[in-house]
Amino acid sequence: MSDALAAIPVFGGLDEEGLSNLSRGMRIRRFRRGETVFHVGDPGDALFIVMSGSIKITLPADSGDEAILATLRPGDFFGELALLDGAPRSATAIAIEATETYVLPRDRFRDLIATEPVMRDALLATMAAEVRRLTHHVEELHFLDITGRLASRLARLANESGATPQPDGSIRLAGPLTQGDLAAMIGCTRQSVNKLLGMFTDDGLIRLERDRIVVLNLDGLLHAAHR
Repeated sequence: MSDALAAIPVFGGLDEEGLSNLSRGMRIRRFRRGETVFHVGDPGDALFIVMSGSIKITLPADSGDEAILATLRPGDFFGELALLDGAPRSATAIAIEATETYVLPRDRFRDLIATEPVMRDALLATMAAEVRRLTHHVEELHFLDITGRLASRLARLANESGATPQPDGSIRLAGPLTQGDLAAMIGCTRQSVNKLLGMFTDDGLIRLERDRIVVLNLDGLLHAAHR
């Protein structure tokens, strides 16, 4: 477990002893596709680190709709806000696919923040990056039309995928990724996403696969986002 934790940015600065102490305080939890990790309003009792699979952080509505705030992949963590301020969970976390997480209890998390400056600095840097990402998302919602929001989100997903571009420059987005997910990310209907994906396909910007999207022209998507 220590080797796996060392590869995660927020823990990367810990020495061998620190990683060993960290791993002893952790347990493993696995979630099925579609299983809820926690609900908005639940008490915050642990930090979760994604080791495999993916998690979506959402704000559910009474109507059954949801707004997807973030999609997390291996190496990402979530649940830290409730541990820092003691307030209930501010969002719902759901496994997009079969997912394995490491779970760090609240007391151990707070001990590490107090005693390991490198981890505290890494946590602050990660949270600052998340605030910047959310600020950019709000900017998109206010100033871009639906076409621009979808093009911008696909371009961002391509940049965040970590995938090495193919020789032809194409980038296969991490998945599974449904039209409903995209609609919940940019604040529109699934039908609108379906129409726009067809338009982007016709323009040679993307290729649709069974549960994946392949970006064929990243520069073209960025241009579509701001034209």
